[in-house]
Amino acid sequence: MAGAKKKKAVRKKRRSAPGTGQSSVRGAKGAIRSPDERMAIYPGSFDPITKGHVDIIRRACHVFSRVTVAVAYNPNKDAAMFSPEERVQMIYDSLPDLEGEVVADCFTGLLVDYARRIGAGVLVRGLRAVSDFEYEFQMTMMNRHLCPEVETVFLMAGEQHFYTSSRLVKEVATFGGDVTSFVPEQVLDLFHRRLARPRKR
Repeated sequence: MAGAKKKKAVRKKRRSAPGTGQSSVRGAKGAIRSPDERMAIYPGSFDPITKGHVDIIRRACHVFSRVTVAVAYNPNKDAAMFSPEERVQMIYDSLPDLEGEVVADCFTGLLVDYARRIGAGVLVRGLRAVSDFEYEFQMTMMNRHLCPEVETVFLMAGEQHFYTSSRLVKEVATFGGDVTSFVPEQVLDLFHRRLARPRKR
C-alpha cells in the first residue's frame, strides 16, 4: 500500500512539475532542444476532448514513441468551457492505459516555439472534412516558414468521428442533446456538471 501511494505521488509531481513542458500552464521554458522525430505534438483546444481526439492520439502512438497532447490557450482571451488544467486532466483520464506514451500539457504562444522547447520534431494534425484542408495547409506553411526543422503529419479522422468537433458537441449538449457517443466516458460527469452550472462572465 505504501508503495502504491508513493508511486501515485511521483506521478502527480511529474504531471505538474513547472518548467518541464509537462502540464505547466505557463508552458515549458528553458533551453531549446534539437527536434526528435520520434516525439510528436498533437495540439488543439480539447474543450472538451472527444472520442475523435482519442482516436487520433491512439493512432499517433503507433507511429511515434512519445506523443504530447498540447492544450492551446490564450490567457488574455480564453472563452473555453474548461480551464487549461481541467482539459489536461481530462486527457489523462481518457487515456489511462497510455501512461508513459502520452503526456498532456498546456501552452500559450506559438506552437513551433513550444515544439522547440520540448524537443519535438513532428506536429500531428487531424483532418476531417475537405474544409479542414485549406486552414491546415495555411498553418503548415506558416509553421514551416517559422521552424523548417519541425515537420507536420496529417492523420485522417476515423469515419465514425468524421463530423465530431468539440464546438458541435458543446452546442448539442447545451440544448439537451445526448453526446454520450462523442465524449469519453471518463469525462462525461465533469462535462454534464459544467453544463448544469452557469458560466462566469
